Amino acid sequence: MREQILYYALKYHGEYASMHQAIMRNEKWERINCKQRYLTILDEDYPKELLLLDYPPYILFYEGDLTLLKYPKVCVIGSRNCSRYANNSCYELIRSLDPQTVIVSGMAKGIDALAHHNALKLGYKTIGVIGCGLDKSYPKENDELYEKMKKDQLLLSEYPAGSLPLAHHFPWRNRILAALGDRCYVVEAKSKSGTMITADYVQSLNKEIIAFPYRFDDDFGIGCNYLIEQGASIFIKER
Repeated sequence: MREQILYYALKYHGEYASMHQAIMRNEKWERINCKQRYLTILDEDYPKELLLLDYPPYILFYEGDLTLLKYPKVCVIGSRNCSRYANNSCYELIRSLDPQTVIVSGMAKGIDALAHHNALKLGYKTIGVIGCGLDKSYPKENDELYEKMKKDQLLLSEYPAGSLPLAHHFPWRNRILAALGDRCYVVEAKSKSGTMITADYVQSLNKEIIAFPYRFDDDFGIGCNYLIEQGASIFIKER
């Protein structure tokens, strides 16, 4: 079954719905050589947190240190076009965490990239979950970050090599971010954004959300203030 899942992942470019249909009808398959490293939902090392999802990924391709999945993890998310306040907040957040905590984020422009960069700068381990094949750096400005993380951190994707960074991959990818983190820190969020989609997944899993507070008239933080109104904890800097 493990090789069957791999075959469907390569045939359907990791698209969950197509893979699910193929598995349900036991579609014809064949063994195939694959140089990529991967886990399937049947493997012992598959992250158990993902089994909490309604639609756990059937397969995860990876580069780097797979043992990071066994450590305590937090998800750090926020805006792609982030403010200076969010930039500073992200650094203070990472610095405040226990050094054994692994930082999980989405490798996107803005807060995601800052979370990974700050983790590396401060000596933390970090996991990136991306929405395309691991052979593609997206966005291109993160090329250097990708190379660093492939060596001694961890990159994950349910999409095999060659898969393009299609728009619908990213909100779907966010469910993995939400499930991997023991809790989720929202550094900055507008009212309608990918960050809020991730927060919705976190809430559906009954995990804690910690949001940074913003002025009531600050459009960059409306999403954070809304989450706080709905019961999220407020991040407070230690004295």
